[in-house]
Amino acid sequence: MTTLFISDLHLDLARPAILDQFETFIRDEAVHADALYILGDLFEAWIGDDADDPVGKRFVAAMKPMREARRPCFFMHGNRDFLLGERFAREAGMTLLPDPSVIDLYGTPTLLMHGDSLCTDDAPYQAFRSQSRSAEWQRQFLSQTVQEREAFARKARAESRRHTGSEANAGIMDVNQRAVEAAMRHASVVRLIHGHTHRPAIHAFELDNQPAERIVLGDWYEQASCRRMARP
Repeated sequence: MTTLFISDLHLDLARPAILDQFETFIRDEAVHADALYILGDLFEAWIGDDADDPVGKRFVAAMKPMREARRPCFFMHGNRDFLLGERFAREAGMTLLPDPSVIDLYGTPTLLMHGDSLCTDDAPYQAFRSQSRSAEWQRQFLSQTVQEREAFARKARAESRRHTGSEANAGIMDVNQRAVEAAMRHASVVRLIHGHTHRPAIHAFELDNQPAERIVLGDWYEQASCRRMARP
């Protein structure tokens, strides 16, 4: 058996092929796994569980085989869907995980993160992240109408495209190695799995005289990217 890790699907009506891929992935593979972990940015944008989101409805329908088979699915917030709440998670059959979380992955303690908090060189984003994760900011945002929230999300996505598309900002879009090592030390682990950067790879390095690894998940823009971790 295997445990599956995915992130950065950015599900959106504008990219129907990714929704199709996800439905196939759930039906043909995830339903047979020990567990599925979704490490953030499942949706291109999530403005609240109360919004009548057609992509969310299709996702809930796609997850039906997992619910029927009682296969566990865990969800960790990303920078695009940090407002996804318990209500929608229950409907979809997911358990919310805090970011970061440590799991026992077949005997190896493994740190799971979305990854955006590790991009510490991007000071403007980190400032917004800190603000938007506060209970007061979220309360005020969710008190707005759905239309007002949609307008904010459109503006935020446009700004994000400008920010990440700038050649001058390319270097700050990746994680900071010192932040990676600090997070792993704090969690007392030598394995980290995260998404966010859309730069899939396995990075081997030494952490306090021990071999360590950082596994980066890919996005789903070109293919259904999944990291499969098998039971030894």
